Amino acid sequence: MKSRKLSSSSYASSFFSSIVVIVIIILAICCCSTTNFANAFYLPGVAPQDFERDDLVNLKVNSLTSMKSHLPRDYYTDLPFCKPNVIMSSAENLGEVLRGDRIYNSKYQIQMRTDESCKVLCKIDPLSSEDTERLKAIIEDEYRVNMILDNLPVAIAKENVDSQTGEEYKTYDRGFPVGYQTDDDIFVNNHVRFTILFHKDLETDLVRVVGFEVEPMSIKHEYDTRKEFNEAYPRLETCTKQQGAEDFSSSSATVSPFEIKNGNDGMVSPQPLVAGEEIIFTYDVKFKMSDIRWASRWDTYLSMQDQQIHWFSIVNSVMILLFLSGMVAVIMIRTLRRDITNYNQLDQILLDDAAMSQDAEETGWKLVHGDVFRPPKMAGTLAVYVGSGAQLFGMSFVLMIFAVAGFLSPANRGSLMTAMLLLFVLMGIVGGYVAGRFAKTFQILAWKSVTIRTALMFPGVAAVIFFCLNLLVWGQRSSGAAPFGTLLALVFLWFGISVPLVFAGSYLGYKKDAAESPVRTNKIPRQVPPQPWFIRHNFAVLVGGILPFGAVFIELFFILTSMWLNQVYYIFGVLFIVFAILCVTCAEIAIVLCYFHLCAEDYRWQWRSFFTCASSSLYVFLYSAYYFYINLDIEKTVPSIMYFSYMGLLSYGFGILTGTIGFMACYVFVRVIYGAVKID
Repeated sequence: MKSRKLSSSSYASSFFSSIVVIVIIILAICCCSTTNFANAFYLPGVAPQDFERDDLVNLKVNSLTSMKSHLPRDYYTDLPFCKPNVIMSSAENLGEVLRGDRIYNSKYQIQMRTDESCKVLCKIDPLSSEDTERLKAIIEDEYRVNMILDNLPVAIAKENVDSQTGEEYKTYDRGFPVGYQTDDDIFVNNHVRFTILFHKDLETDLVRVVGFEVEPMSIKHEYDTRKEFNEAYPRLETCTKQQGAEDFSSSSATVSPFEIKNGNDGMVSPQPLVAGEEIIFTYDVKFKMSDIRWASRWDTYLSMQDQQIHWFSIVNSVMILLFLSGMVAVIMIRTLRRDITNYNQLDQILLDDAAMSQDAEETGWKLVHGDVFRPPKMAGTLAVYVGSGAQLFGMSFVLMIFAVAGFLSPANRGSLMTAMLLLFVLMGIVGGYVAGRFAKTFQILAWKSVTIRTALMFPGVAAVIFFCLNLLVWGQRSSGAAPFGTLLALVFLWFGISVPLVFAGSYLGYKKDAAESPVRTNKIPRQVPPQPWFIRHNFAVLVGGILPFGAVFIELFFILTSMWLNQVYYIFGVLFIVFAILCVTCAEIAIVLCYFHLCAEDYRWQWRSFFTCASSSLYVFLYSAYYFYINLDIEKTVPSIMYFSYMGLLSYGFGILTGTIGFMACYVFVRVIYGAVKID
């Protein structure tokens, strides 16, 4: 038994230096990226549009959404809303289609800087009982109307007061309710007042839209029934010249029936939802000059999250990182300073059997050097999971780079999901390469089987879940159901691009020579002694997943809020920091537990290092269940199935990602510590 002398202090000092540099970089990025959380910015491809006076401003309608059902509804299909003569669908990307966005033109006629008062949109003929029941169900499920003007979503403005400074600030609640219900009746919001904020160029008369606010109302319009109603020249008794839009006093659309002050008759009643009742839809338009510049027009939409909570999230994650870094540093110092120093002295002294036994007891991790690089059980499955995890890691890393750079601005609807799908497909070559390399390392001859499973395993699980849920959503007649053409596009991306890339990467990875092990592997496996209860497999795995989950659970709340409560997630700089902390945390906790197992003479580190971090997915799923019962108001069966299915898929992918990080960290760690000694 021979050894080569190493400078253990240099390893320890370099490790400490690396940790200090990482923490400094994280805090520096944190300070820079959180200075202006809500400052939206635009990149080429999202150019501003200038309007002259009286220019026509296109108002588009989007799908109806609900926080209770989470099943988007088409604006025009089977709903008694005003329809233009020709319904045209706007161009949609893949992400918008999968999100359920269905954007169409509308009948609203809005001219730039031209105010309108109580303008009639259309009159709906007496409602049938079927239309009434359908509209009643939509109002009971609290569906909201979504509209788009110059790429800005319509929103209800709310004035708020900062509890600390006392300053007033505005927030937006996107969309507006279709109607509201009381203990006895249901009413329809058939009148809306649009307030369009614009910013004027100082040198020219051109303006840009910087805000799109709405105020919904329910008004039972009246007209002379002795004359035929003419939409082109209507004469509504509730909309005379003397009683314009300013005479309608607004009221919340979620309270009991309200009455609107009328200058002549005293009161105007709200519009009830009753079969056989006709509904007249009207709207006001008011233009208002604003100091908001076009580049900052998304600020109000994005100012709905507490910055202090994000700071707490980062500080919490950094503290966990420092705690684990200290533990790893202690292990590295003990491993490289005491164990290797003692081991290097074996060339200079002659040890008897008792001394050898004592040294073996003190340095148990070296006793398993002949088995530590033995291929694990189900090595092919482990290679598949690590390859899939590498594919997910590549997708996540590049996606957040693009997001931090601003390419995935909320102004580009559906861009995040589109980029996610495309990057996952393109990263198939990375997943295939990693799977092929470990198939060669584990001495697996059937590398094609490993490649096929890598290409089909995780995408196959996602495809089955998505297809089954798509059938359920289609059965609910929701616009969230992906059309047949979109399904064909997804199949083409999978089998036409992703699978060939996985095979190409796997071929390149398997073609290269396997990494040479630092020590030779014995032909006969060593017997593993009984393990203490605190490092046994199940207990160690469950404990190991707590810290990675603890590093991300605060930010996970905001991610779930953006997914299920129709909020906009935009702080990708913070997300990137948390992702980096998650990676370091997974690596360090895996290394700590791996070292403990090796010291206990248990050489079966491969699957344990994977499951140690992958178990954090269990806590993610449990937290999502807690979030469901505490923060969401979902009562129906199909939305509940959707929630837990998608969260199960997200947790599964999170487990593969974190498990791969833990395995790769232990793989490098084991090669380093056993490569530090020469064993004959």
